[in-house]
Amino acid sequence: MAKVAIMRTLMGLVATAMLLDLVAAVDYTVGAPNGGWDQSTDLQSWATSQTFSVGDNIVFQYSSTHDVLEVSESDYNSCATGSPISTSRSSPTRIALTTAGSRYFICGISNHCSQGMKVQIDAAAASSPAPPQGTTPSAPSPPTDGPTGNSPPPPVTGETVDPPSSAITLKMAAGSILGFGFLVMMLLSL
Repeated sequence: MAKVAIMRTLMGLVATAMLLDLVAAVDYTVGAPNGGWDQSTDLQSWATSQTFSVGDNIVFQYSSTHDVLEVSESDYNSCATGSPISTSRSSPTRIALTTAGSRYFICGISNHCSQGMKVQIDAAAASSPAPPQGTTPSAPSPPTDGPTGNSPPPPVTGETVDPPSSAITLKMAAGSILGFGFLVMMLLSL
């Protein structure tokens, strides 16, 4: 009887860990809900309206008249298809965001890219470590531009922005509640 209880408890803990992982990652269907991976959707506006984090997935759904090429930034800007990082021709294509930073995707068919079928995905780090206890984060310097101080500073390229910690906390809380509920159900079935 004790072995069964231990086994059920372990199964509950494993299920909790799996639920936490599922809750933390988000699948984003490119262009959804009002568009898709096609020439008529304003893909960059869609992308800038989303908050992507490491651990999320980008899902491309498309017809056989399209494909998905991941390319360098320069190939993205020029719609060059000659040396893609990766190519997919079967829908749906699911891309995991495994690192923070920008990734670039285009359609390599004919002139689809030049007709707007391209998207830049900017993934932020999943979370940032808390500052050590007893320290306070330093405040950013006020913006100044040049020696006169009248214009804003130039943009920093390659900078990543962490998602709001409240979103991560909410995902973790939901996963914990689901896992705890599952564990309670397992224990009550003893």
